[in-house]
Amino acid sequence: MRDPKNANFADRAATAAAARQALLAKLKPKPAITDPNLAQRAAEKAAELERVRAERQAARQAKRHDAAKDAAAQAEADAIDREARELALKAAQKAARDARYAARKQKRK
Repeated sequence: MRDPKNANFADRAATAAAARQALLAKLKPKPAITDPNLAQRAAEKAAELERVRAERQAARQAKRHDAAKDAAAQAEADAIDREARELALKAAQKAARDARYAARKQKRK
């Protein structure tokens, strides 16, 4: 190893140039290595994506089906409730009519 204090200008310039070359070599892009399984991994990723999309679509359809089923059940319950109210109203009207008829009969006696 040489003593740096005794180095001449040419030695110092060569050392600096070598250091610059080493820094540039570190920054230089390395040759890319292509993964041999790249196509297989891409196919697996695409299949997984398709599976997830199919699951989500099935979940959306099931949700819509459940919503339609619930709406139909609610409509049926409303219809039954409406019929029950109509029957109760008719029964109340008949009872009121029968009471008026009975009251008129009582007046005539």
